Amino acid sequence: MTHTGPVATPIVLVVDMANVVGSIPDGWWRDRAGAAERLLSGLAALAGHTVPGPDGASIQMARIVAVLEGSANRAGDDHSNRTEALEIFRAAGSGDDAIVDLVVDLIAAGDHLLVVSADRGLRARLPEVATTTGPRWLNVRLGRR
Repeated sequence: MTHTGPVATPIVLVVDMANVVGSIPDGWWRDRAGAAERLLSGLAALAGHTVPGPDGASIQMARIVAVLEGSANRAGDDHSNRTEALEIFRAAGSGDDAIVDLVVDLIAAGDHLLVVSADRGLRARLPEVATTTGPRWLNVRLGRR
């Protein structure tokens, strides 16, 4: 069988967890680790799937890297949200610094990536070739309101 439709681009999705968690006012500030855990559950379900990207073109979530920082670092400790395609990166210090370093490494390795964050300061620090989108795009994919 020959595939005649457009082929989805496999990407690494890098998620600024603090920024995405904070984009929905659901009481996350009372339990940051719990809020991050809920988001990780949604990301685990998205891993490996093909979805419309921010520009409408199909992208395949080949791998998702969720960057945690601060008190949210406890999320995912029980490994219930782990899949081969979902990696939890625990920043020892600044989550933004960790994301910048991670993105530079992924680009150097030849990965196509999409960074999810509304943080303008962070987005300005990323290499120009890094594609970014805000949390709304991911929240829609995950049915978060």
